[in-house]
Amino acid sequence: MTEARAKAPTRPGESRFAQGFALFAECLLTGVWIAVAALPLVTYPAAFAAGARHLGRRMAHERGGWREFVADFRAAVRRGWLVGVAGWAALAVVWVDVRAVRDGLPGGPLVGAVGVLALIGAVVAGLRAAADWRPGASWRSLLAGAGRRTVLDPAGSFLLVGGLAVVVCSAWFSAPLAVAVLGAVAAAAVAVEERYRRR
Repeated sequence: MTEARAKAPTRPGESRFAQGFALFAECLLTGVWIAVAALPLVTYPAAFAAGARHLGRRMAHERGGWREFVADFRAAVRRGWLVGVAGWAALAVVWVDVRAVRDGLPGGPLVGAVGVLALIGAVVAGLRAAADWRPGASWRSLLAGAGRRTVLDPAGSFLLVGGLAVVVCSAWFSAPLAVAVLGAVAAAAVAVEERYRRR
């Protein structure tokens, strides 16, 4: 399947610029879909998985749209909501750590820094797992593999951290812009995973 994606033919009569712009527009639209699917707050891993799968189809020049996105989301959310709950629990633990640091806990700065770095690593692993998700895949095994790849492929992990930083900056500048950028982060996760497979 990797070779099929690598050798996917370009559309006849369409320039590389037009194809690139069409992919960019698809990323923005997919970001809106991801944001809508993630509204229940615990469904964000499934939303990213469905978005990444949709963009993977688009990059492979395969057909797919809203219906396929919804079907993938329904399949991913069956167990993916548990990953979403675990993510919110991890965020709560880090928030408590940061509060303890502010209150002057001895050794607090080190504990706070470790907590924040662990949370960033968990988010990157979650994005990588979502980009690798396929119907019927176990979230537990996806997260275990993504955790290993997060450590073994620091360059790809830093690319995703950069993408997350863009989302945060976009949200600070304008919340609607951050929604659209979510699709670009999903595309970055797909590209990072594809790059890792080709190494």
